[in-house]
Amino acid sequence: MLKNKFPKIVGILNVTPDSFSDGGNFLKFDDAVSQALKLLEDGADIIDIGGESTRPFAEQIDEETEIERVIPVIKAIKEKAPNALISIDTTKYEVAYEAVKAGAGMLNDISGLTKDIRLAKLAAQFDLHLVLMHIQGTPKTMQINPAYKEDVVTEIIDFLQKQIKLAKSYGVKQIIADPGIGFGKTVEHNLEILKRIDEFEELDVPIYLGFSRKTFIGKLFNIENPAERDVPTAFFHSLLLTKKVDYIRVHNVKLISMLKRVYEII
Repeated sequence: MLKNKFPKIVGILNVTPDSFSDGGNFLKFDDAVSQALKLLEDGADIIDIGGESTRPFAEQIDEETEIERVIPVIKAIKEKAPNALISIDTTKYEVAYEAVKAGAGMLNDISGLTKDIRLAKLAAQFDLHLVLMHIQGTPKTMQINPAYKEDVVTEIIDFLQKQIKLAKSYGVKQIIADPGIGFGKTVEHNLEILKRIDEFEELDVPIYLGFSRKTFIGKLFNIENPAERDVPTAFFHSLLLTKKVDYIRVHNVKLISMLKRVYEII
């Protein structure tokens, strides 16, 4: 019997021109839909769709632009794969609301409810999964000398505990916590979080990790091209399989599905 079930695989679909790894690759409607179906075929349990880049120093876009990018794609995916679980990666209520109407069943809020509390109300109203992430600053400012007063892990856990309590006060029942690897953290901060991921169990909610192709991996292994960081991404995930990690958000779903197969075999 497996000690831990393999985490749910969340496939990344960036419908943006400027995401750090695949910006522009799936901005066109047909390309985005084809990629979503490929991710599902490769073994994704969830498709996480974002219409606004959250890479370091990214500029924010308006709601209308974000909605135009993601809603037609969500509708098309649901038409072709009605049972697909779609997550909308946004901090904006109107975008999330339109995504839910189009068929999304999960909200991924990188602000952890610090930007718009109405996302908690929306999650409660439709009984959606709600991912609450920790971020220091905003995507535009988060990597400008990120620092923590004492202990990065303790401070993140304290923040997530407060936001989980806040979400519950609005009636949200399906809460997931994300420590926010790479969002206002140095290489050392990111590694400390991964080394001490067990400590996040005290949150008593599922844990979500999204560090696929992140800059800290590039710096550790001197890999400048993000698309070439899939193997070390999988290495990290393989070593975390003994930990309580419930969701892993990745670009290369096929590779992680191979890891899942190996894990289940041995």
